[in-house]
Amino acid sequence: QVQLVESGGGLVQFGGSLRLSCTASTSIVSFKVVAWYRQTPGNEREFVASITAGGSTDYADSVQGRFTMSRNIARNTVYLQMNSLKPEDTAVYYCHAALGVNVVRGQGTQVTVSS
Repeated sequence: QVQLVESGGGLVQFGGSLRLSCTASTSIVSFKVVAWYRQTPGNEREFVASITAGGSTDYADSVQGRFTMSRNIARNTVYLQMNSLKPEDTAVYYCHAALGVNVVRGQGTQVTVSS
C-alpha cells in the first residue's frame, strides 16, 4: 500500500519560513500529480500547491509568490517551501497524490504562525 508521510511543520513567527516534506513509499514520478492542501477546524480542505509528474507547478492565489513546491525524485520526496508566513497560513497541511484513479493522502503536519 502506497503511503505518504508529511513532516516539517511547527510553530513560526509572522514573516518566518518553514519547509514541509512529503515522502512517498514509492517513486513520486508514479503519481500523475502531487499536491499540498491545508485545512483549519470547521473548514473545507483547500488547495495550496501542486506539481505534476512532468514537473509543472501550480499555486493558490493566496500563496503565489510566497510558497514554492519542488521535488527530489531520488528521495521520493516533494517539498513545500513557505516564506513570508502569515497567521492565516495556520492550518494542518496534507500531502495528496494521484495514483491512477486513486488518491493517496498523508496524515498531515501542523503549521502554526504566530502574530
